[in-house]
Amino acid sequence: MSMPSDRRSRKRLATRQSISDAATLLFIARGFDRVTVDEIAEAADVGRMTVFNHFPRKEDMFFDRDEEGREMLRRALRQRDPDVAPVETLRLLAHRLVAERSPAVEFSARSQGFIKTVEGSETLKARARAIRDELADVMTVALSESVGRDPTDPDAELAAGLLLATWTVAAIQAHRTFRQTQNTEEASAAFLAVVDKGTIGLKAAMAGTPYG
Repeated sequence: MSMPSDRRSRKRLATRQSISDAATLLFIARGFDRVTVDEIAEAADVGRMTVFNHFPRKEDMFFDRDEEGREMLRRALRQRDPDVAPVETLRLLAHRLVAERSPAVEFSARSQGFIKTVEGSETLKARARAIRDELADVMTVALSESVGRDPTDPDAELAAGLLLATWTVAAIQAHRTFRQTQNTEEASAAFLAVVDKGTIGLKAAMAGTPYG
């Protein structure tokens, strides 16, 4: 009897997570560039081809929550209150993620290991830059769709770029604050302070459009 599709999906997701977890531990302990795919496969107790079936690129194992983050932004805009503008919706999302202690906005000793691993690898830094570019495109489309405009709307593109810049600076400041204080609450407060400040400027830039 064939395995039910939902059970197959759970098994596949569990295998993927196991590979990602094993890879991340090795990357943080030894550095991304010093770890081979064969070592990851051995640590996850799977074959080399199984690793590639789940992760076409080695760096995808490190940034394995990339798509989850994109969908989180899309969902927030799809489900937004019609009386709340998209820019404000995303500001409120930042506050909710911090309140829920989401891994997407984690500022802790564990997240410092993640940041240091990225900083120690040109491959990961290049992939991080590519992800930012891809995320800008995703946000442009999600913003424009949320107000019924064309996906190529220049106002949406500008809003997406400013939003991404704001969140990037906020995250950098939060990680810097944690390194200085070793205090997650202070780091989270620093993150939200930059998001809130950046949103004020973004709303001014988007005045007269449906985004602000």
